[in-house]
Amino acid sequence: MRIVYHLGAHCTDDDRLVRCLLKNRARLAEQGIVVPAPTRYRKLLRDTATQLRGAAASEDTEAMILDQIMDETAADRLILSWTSFLSFPAYAISGGLYAQGGERLRAFTQIFPDVEAEFCLGIRNPATFLPDLRDRALQKGREDILDGVDPYGLRWSDAVAKILDHNPNVPLTVWCDEDTPLVWPEVLAIVSGHASGTVLEDTDELLGMLLTEAGLARYHAYCREHPPQSVSHRRRIVTAFLEKFGRPEQLATEITLPGWTDEVIEELTHAYLADVERIAQMPGVRLVEP
Repeated sequence: MRIVYHLGAHCTDDDRLVRCLLKNRARLAEQGIVVPAPTRYRKLLRDTATQLRGAAASEDTEAMILDQIMDETAADRLILSWTSFLSFPAYAISGGLYAQGGERLRAFTQIFPDVEAEFCLGIRNPATFLPDLRDRALQKGREDILDGVDPYGLRWSDAVAKILDHNPNVPLTVWCDEDTPLVWPEVLAIVSGHASGTVLEDTDELLGMLLTEAGLARYHAYCREHPPQSVSHRRRIVTAFLEKFGRPEQLATEITLPGWTDEVIEELTHAYLADVERIAQMPGVRLVEP
């Protein structure tokens, strides 16, 4: 069995991926892919990792935890999704971007020391990620997490390097949240591991947010009449509909942080694009690109 850890990150997925897979859990189960409800494992794994303090669980403990997570007696692939695998939001940029993420992931995988692990991570431009993360922390009654933090010093490549350092030989798939509308079917397939040709239901939640109601209806009608012939063909169709029927308020993010001028946002964006290229060259990482 292999356990796939979908790591979020915060402010990218909002549980959209696991919701889609849960809607298709019966179909996936036919292929040995188990998708348990998050309520069955998030608190359980957090408490277990705390108790183990980084030590490997015993066979009995591992079996007991698996028994609480899944009803099936066996599986080829188990999907676990939680944006706080790497960190809780309030501490996500403490000492660096997910500075403790690699160590935390190692603690979680040690709950299942006899099971292969795989990581999947969506990343986001710090120019929009950091203000969103800050707002969510403030809504939880936390202090300003950006206070005293140099946004130019926060790099996804540093977080990825720590994940790889603490979890050698664990494959890591990364994609950019900005590309998600174009690579969503590929992301679903990578995380779930379902067989080629498998048709999943209710996969258009994201497009439903980005397109107007009329645009989404036209998109579905167009795809029925002109089924995409390849991945690149589908991406061209999605791009065209986003350009014509996209919701401006969803496609553009307004940033109002004090001191964050257009120049700052542009510089952070350029640094992010360079950082993505850096990640693409890291051994052990698969970058999903449009």
